[in-house]
Amino acid sequence: MKRKIAVVTTSRADYGHLYWPLRDLAAHSEVDLRLLALGAHLSPEFGHTAAEIERDGFAIDSRIECLLSSDSDVGMAKTIGVAMLGLADALGAMRPDLLLLIADRYEMLAPASVALALRIPIAHIEGGEISEGAIDDAVRNALTKMSHIHFTSTEQGQRRVLAMGEESWRVHCAGAPSLDRLRREHVYSREELSARLALDLARPTVMVVYHPVTIAADTLRETDALFAALGQLSEQIVFCYPNADAGSRKLIERTREFLSTREQGKLFVNLDTVTYLSLLRAVGVMIGNSSSGIMETPSLALPTVNVGFRQQGRERARNILDAPADAAAILAQIRIAQSEAFRRSLNGMTNPYGDGHASERIVQVLTSVSLGERLLTKRALPLRDGRFVDAEAAGE
Repeated sequence: MKRKIAVVTTSRADYGHLYWPLRDLAAHSEVDLRLLALGAHLSPEFGHTAAEIERDGFAIDSRIECLLSSDSDVGMAKTIGVAMLGLADALGAMRPDLLLLIADRYEMLAPASVALALRIPIAHIEGGEISEGAIDDAVRNALTKMSHIHFTSTEQGQRRVLAMGEESWRVHCAGAPSLDRLRREHVYSREELSARLALDLARPTVMVVYHPVTIAADTLRETDALFAALGQLSEQIVFCYPNADAGSRKLIERTREFLSTREQGKLFVNLDTVTYLSLLRAVGVMIGNSSSGIMETPSLALPTVNVGFRQQGRERARNILDAPADAAAILAQIRIAQSEAFRRSLNGMTNPYGDGHASERIVQVLTSVSLGERLLTKRALPLRDGRFVDAEAAGE
């Protein structure tokens, strides 16, 4: 019998990372792939990106309506609950052999919790990372401890997952699957992209990808500083929609107000991943607090200004310039990022998040790992001198 592997995607962001694992699983002769879409994918407000999944040729086996039309932390919490109700029915009927989850969005707590109750083994991508300025950090660690197979993006992430007491045979350093798209797909030229987006990319352009700081009581506390710095730039500024988090609607409104005062600039509700990556190739600087600025831009040697607290603690390449939430500090880092000297300093840089072969590694493990009681039953490693000891890995 084919191995039934279910994959959950909640938004444009994680779908972009999951594209090649999905493609390779769908092509595997011994896999019965099942896809569940929920959250922002089904929201017209956030671009109804479920349609993009279908345009790519994937069948959506289950659609879980759960995203509340809200701009509050209560709405986020209720979204988790609604998602759990829908997923209990969907996964209860589907009963996959494995459930694949990715990253750290709060919605991912729902499928993990349901799978735990239904005794469905979980494989998780991108554990072991740090982002102290978002609730994502706690979500990521919770998903790690609820999962049975781990695919980390970096060697440091792998060590961190092992330090959490996970058995070594469960933990694999695969790299970030989003980088597979840069290696395996055609990206648009500047001319093609200008026509596609109705945007003059011959002009100096900066790109802003900024999300609410979800760990803070005021999730938009850093935005005054950001927009004050942006207001001093003469370059064309393009924005991408923020995640569906508490404060996102106010942030979108603030962005629209900012752009209304400028002759050149644009806000994109949703960009497919290839268009997004092509835009990263075309702009001069990226500004914001997105994990994309940390994980994908090193592969393009794109100068990136990381603003504020959200990504604090995440592993960085040398193209990243950190700035506190202070207008003068942000502007100073933007000027460094735009300098020819800084650009030259990035020649030959490598990306710690991988080499663009993550999907191959992930699919090899998912299709070969032994199913059954050993996979589902996580062993508590003994402590020795305050550290977990994996006797099997050590050959004891």
